[in-house]
Amino acid sequence: MKAQRESVIVTGVAGFIGFHLTSALIRAGYRVYGIDNINDYYSVQLKQDRLKYLSTQFGIDFVFHQFDLENYEKIQKLQSQVQAKIFVHLAAQAGVRYSLSNPQAYLDSNLQGFLNILETARHSGVKNFIYASSSSVYGANRKLPFSEMDNVDHPISLYAASKKANELMAHSYSHLYDLPTTGLRFFTVYGPWGRPDMAMFLFADAIRTSRPLKLFGNGDLKRDFTYVDDIVESIVRLCEKPAISNNNWDGLKSDPSTSSAPYQLFNIGNNSPVVVKDVVKIIEECMGKKAIIEHHPMQPGDVKETSADTRLLESYIGFKPKTSIESGIEKFISWFKEYHNI
Repeated sequence: MKAQRESVIVTGVAGFIGFHLTSALIRAGYRVYGIDNINDYYSVQLKQDRLKYLSTQFGIDFVFHQFDLENYEKIQKLQSQVQAKIFVHLAAQAGVRYSLSNPQAYLDSNLQGFLNILETARHSGVKNFIYASSSSVYGANRKLPFSEMDNVDHPISLYAASKKANELMAHSYSHLYDLPTTGLRFFTVYGPWGRPDMAMFLFADAIRTSRPLKLFGNGDLKRDFTYVDDIVESIVRLCEKPAISNNNWDGLKSDPSTSSAPYQLFNIGNNSPVVVKDVVKIIEECMGKKAIIEHHPMQPGDVKETSADTRLLESYIGFKPKTSIESGIEKFISWFKEYHNI
């Protein structure tokens, strides 16, 4: 526990990962100033319930501000008051499939919002800038498991392209302004308080309401499902370890995961891909009810398999995501039943 609470700004604080991270940071001795615009991409009620929980549990150690990150002046004003040395930037327009029909939302939030938070960080002496990237940046890459050393120049969705752009923007700020930036490529995060637009929640809700459960690619797609507590533990540890320059970095032997600037990229995944239809079976068992399966072809922007090489993360922070799919789903369904009064 810290002797004096250090301030952290967390964007996307009403989101799934932001909610869990805030709880963990406060328990670790930080004070969190959270930003979120509470958009209606998915249930506003769920976001408000998360915020209510945080406010009830943590009182003055959690301070919430509602505004868009496109509003540069508000970000600057908050930081001028708080003087946080750590930024954890999780806010973004999420969703691969949603980007097919709503591309403008990704430019506004994922690029303009990212630029504003970077600018605020570099002008105010931030010592550790951590941001959410995504496993989707691996795009058309078929070499498994995905490594931070792999080429990521072939995104297959605008969402993935926006996240790759974030990594490039972060590197330029690390190089130009010596701002330590750490990008985190999350792999299919799930758990209690999860997002209603993601597979676990969609499957459980379809079973709960006896609606058809949509399985894409015959359910044979494989995903590296990662339990949210493992994601959060990694981020909390990284808050204590800002990105550092790689003094051995050589532009003739490019290492995409580091740089001569204080810039780093890490995969955060379970390194244990699971067939999606097997996930459905585990959820059925936990729900005590069979699903009504409806098969659909793979959708544009989908990939057949994701798998994370997490050796760089493990060597840097001494931690490797480890929650089994069975244990994680059991915890998720327990929360799901309680939240829906089942």
